[in-house]
Amino acid sequence: MPYGAIRYETSDGVAVITLARGQVMNALNTSMRAEITDALHRAGADARVVVLTGEGRAFCAGQDLGDGTDLATLDLERVLREEYAPMLAAMHNCPVPVIAAVNGVAAGAGANLALAADVVIAAESAGFIQAFTRIGLLPDAGGTWFLPRLVGQARAMGAALFAERISARQAADWGMIWEAVADVDFDHHWRARAAELAKGPTRAYLAVRQAMLAGAGNDLAAQLALEAQLQGALGIGRDFAEGIAAFHEKRPPRFEGR
Repeated sequence: MPYGAIRYETSDGVAVITLARGQVMNALNTSMRAEITDALHRAGADARVVVLTGEGRAFCAGQDLGDGTDLATLDLERVLREEYAPMLAAMHNCPVPVIAAVNGVAAGAGANLALAADVVIAAESAGFIQAFTRIGLLPDAGGTWFLPRLVGQARAMGAALFAERISARQAADWGMIWEAVADVDFDHHWRARAAELAKGPTRAYLAVRQAMLAGAGNDLAAQLALEAQLQGALGIGRDFAEGIAAFHEKRPPRFEGR
């Protein structure tokens, strides 16, 4: 698929997907959603870590409300089922870790696109806004699933009802994101984080994701059984053997991602 709404680059095991509609704060339209979905599938085969970021002053302003669509006749249920759900599933099911490098405002569906990533790193000047009630809607793009799990019911409800901006620093303090980074260090920092994951034990990262997500729905016995199953599979992998060898030889491990 040719890309016009995003840019896609790979280097040293890192695939970077840049939302490239800076003139509209990287607002999501049909083309961009399709391109993100395609790029995430592609990155799973091309790289060992994926970074999603935005160009210009915004990460993503959410649904493009000014793209010429007749909003009075817009079938929101169809758009969410046929365009948003595949995009979010592609991120959720990506076979390598996904980092959201939030360079600026992340609003509405743009905020929840970021929160769908495995790790969120935000510039300190960035912010997150569940803007939906400002236009008479409820959080979508997974917002009602991600937010309560990340920050608890009380904060999720307040964020959704009041639609107030949550600063990157506050989001980090709440546990909504992994870290907020000074703007001057942001680009270098997320690239270093991505490079670190790209050299890591990819299968172990995916097992971490699987176990963490399953934990919310499992009782202790089921979770212990899942941990045993996943650990057993990792224990016969090459990365575990390399990790043990590196430990005994007192050197950094050279993981292959398998």
